[in-house]
Amino acid sequence: MRVLRLIAVAAFTLGAMAARAESLKVGVVPGAYADAVNAVVGEAKAKGLDVKVIEFSDWTTPNVALDAGDIDVNFFQHRPFMENTEKQKGYDFEIVGLGILQNLGIYSLKHKSLDRVPVGGTVAIANDPVNQGRGLLLLQKAGLIRLKDGVGFLGTLDDITQNPKQLKFTEVEGPQLARITGDVDLAQGYPHFIVAAGTFDPTSGLVYSGIEDKLFAVSFVTKAARKDDPTIRKFVEIFQGSEAVKAQIHKSFANSDKLYVLAWLN
Repeated sequence: MRVLRLIAVAAFTLGAMAARAESLKVGVVPGAYADAVNAVVGEAKAKGLDVKVIEFSDWTTPNVALDAGDIDVNFFQHRPFMENTEKQKGYDFEIVGLGILQNLGIYSLKHKSLDRVPVGGTVAIANDPVNQGRGLLLLQKAGLIRLKDGVGFLGTLDDITQNPKQLKFTEVEGPQLARITGDVDLAQGYPHFIVAAGTFDPTSGLVYSGIEDKLFAVSFVTKAARKDDPTIRKFVEIFQGSEAVKAQIHKSFANSDKLYVLAWLN
C-alpha cells in the first residue's frame, strides 16, 4: 500500500509540474527571425518553457497583437521602429533583449553599378516611416538623392530636396521588397528576406549601410509592464545562449558574416 501511495504521490507531483509548465507566445515575421526563434523551441521545451511561434505577414499586426495581449513578446523590430510606433499608436513597449543586426542594401537585377541607373529610373522602398528613412539615407550615401538636413532615419519621400536622376519611387511593405526587385531599377533590400525569397544573391548589393549600428538591431519587445517577467527573461536568455540559434542565423544570412551581427555579443 505504501508503494502505491508513493507512486500516486509521484504521479500527482509530475502532473502538477506539467500543469505549471511555463508557456510563451512569440510573434515573428517570416524569414530569419521566425527561423531563429523556431531553432530554439526544442531547447526551451527541455528547460520547461513551452514556446508557440506565431508568424505575421506584415510589420503592423505583431505590435497590435502584443498590445492586445494575444502574444507575450515579438521579435521583428528595432528600437527606432518601436519608438515610432509607440508615438503613433500610444503603445507602451520595452526592449528586453537584443537580437540580430542586419545590413541594409540597395539592389538591382538590371544594373551592375549605380551610375548605370537611368534618368527616371524606378526605385522600390519600404513604406513604413523608419525603414523608409534608412533606405533614403542609403540612397543619399550612394549620391543618388539629397535629403533635408537633420531628418536622419525619420526622413520621408517628402524630405528629398535633390533628385538629379528624377528617380520615381514606389512604396512597398518591407517583406515584399525582395519579390519586386526585378521589376524596378533599384530596390531597398533586407538580406534575410532575399534569402527567404530565393530570387537572387543577397550578397549582391550595390551599396550597404553600416552593419555596426546597434540602434537598428532587431530585438525582443514586450509590453513595458512585463519587462521584468521571468518567463520572458528566461526565454531571451535561452535564445541568446543557444548554439542552434547562432547556426540558424548564419544560415539565414547566406552563411555570410558581412550581412549580420549578433548584437547581444557585440
